[in-house]
Amino acid sequence: MKTFNDPDVFARVKRLPLYVFTITDRLRDAAVARGVDVVDFSMGNPDGAAPPLAVETLRAAALDQRYHRYMNPRGIPELRRAAAAWFERRHGIALDPEREVMATIGSKDGIGHAMVALLQEGDAVLAPTPTYPIHAFGALLAGGETIPVPVGPGVDFMESLFTAAEKAERRPRGLVVNFPGNPSTAVATPELFQKIVKFAEARDLFIVSDCAYCDIVFDGGPAPFMLQVPGARERTLEFVSMSKSYNMAGFRVGFAAGNHALVAALARVKSYLDYGLFGAVQLAAAAVLDGCDAFPAEVCAKYRRRRDALVRDFGAAGWPIPSPAASMFAWAPIPDQLRHLGSLEFARRLIEEAGVCVSPGIGFGPAGEGYVRIALVEDEPRIAKAAERVGEFLRKAAAEPVRPSHTPIPRAVDRA
Repeated sequence: MKTFNDPDVFARVKRLPLYVFTITDRLRDAAVARGVDVVDFSMGNPDGAAPPLAVETLRAAALDQRYHRYMNPRGIPELRRAAAAWFERRHGIALDPEREVMATIGSKDGIGHAMVALLQEGDAVLAPTPTYPIHAFGALLAGGETIPVPVGPGVDFMESLFTAAEKAERRPRGLVVNFPGNPSTAVATPELFQKIVKFAEARDLFIVSDCAYCDIVFDGGPAPFMLQVPGARERTLEFVSMSKSYNMAGFRVGFAAGNHALVAALARVKSYLDYGLFGAVQLAAAAVLDGCDAFPAEVCAKYRRRRDALVRDFGAAGWPIPSPAASMFAWAPIPDQLRHLGSLEFARRLIEEAGVCVSPGIGFGPAGEGYVRIALVEDEPRIAKAAERVGEFLRKAAAEPVRPSHTPIPRAVDRA
């Protein structure tokens, strides 16, 4: 009898590498099982509480039988109206909540489904590298291809964009941008967004803009939105998540806004795949958007304090960390004396020998090699403890002979 015992027999799955973070998750869990007090900087999982208004609204709405039914995949009217009002009040962007706004299950879900909606088999999209996996692999999940656009410290984004488009074997159909960036932490300027829109107009590209970290900006003014640029509304779908700005990651709620045809295409695909979020969660999100404008600034201030502690304490321990301008992450080069290890082996040793967990840069694409991502999800005393351990780890490593030692990424096979 023929059985299925290898997920790689499925062509689309075979194109997806193993999610590297599952490897570090297993290493972390194994260390915890051994009794190690792991300081975990690996996941971008907010450690703060959601606004009390979110919890109170959710608790009351959960008793309302109307929200126990299937919901419109576009989202309840209250959430769409609140999102439109938030865009106009906070960013000066006027939107029609009936045609230009819809609810999503966070930005990750929305971007993945947008790729399914907007691409046909074999289409290509330009996407940053290194980047959060859904930006690069959303096109692959939709049967398309990704054209990598290098980003990062010292890289001119527009130069990368032009070069990637010119060298591509396939004409791109769309463009994915992510500012503030994960993991790069880069913040765009309005001038850069204007150039991106002109670039897309000249090539008739759609733009998918991920603004998950729009409220967590430490230096300079607020993060701009693509939809603020004249002409962007004709081709842009912009995604906002409530996970980071409002500590509502577990609520799994966000929204997409922009061109009415792109919104309608995303809504049509989602109508086949889900019946919308639990209505009580949507009502809680609407209440927060309407009534908690001060909350994101408090969240940002907390991450700024942690950023400053990380840069100070790790620097004193012998690991200089570039100060991120935004997001809840630092994007840190591996210390010089250990760069030969590669990011996955470095992360493995850091967990096993120091009890500190970070995300290997290779998990964000080949261009992420040589870096690790450090999430600002531990408080200042825990950051200080991690820095002490890192300092001891680096002192021991300095006495080792230098030898090439990369940990290969295993095939995406998980047998029972």
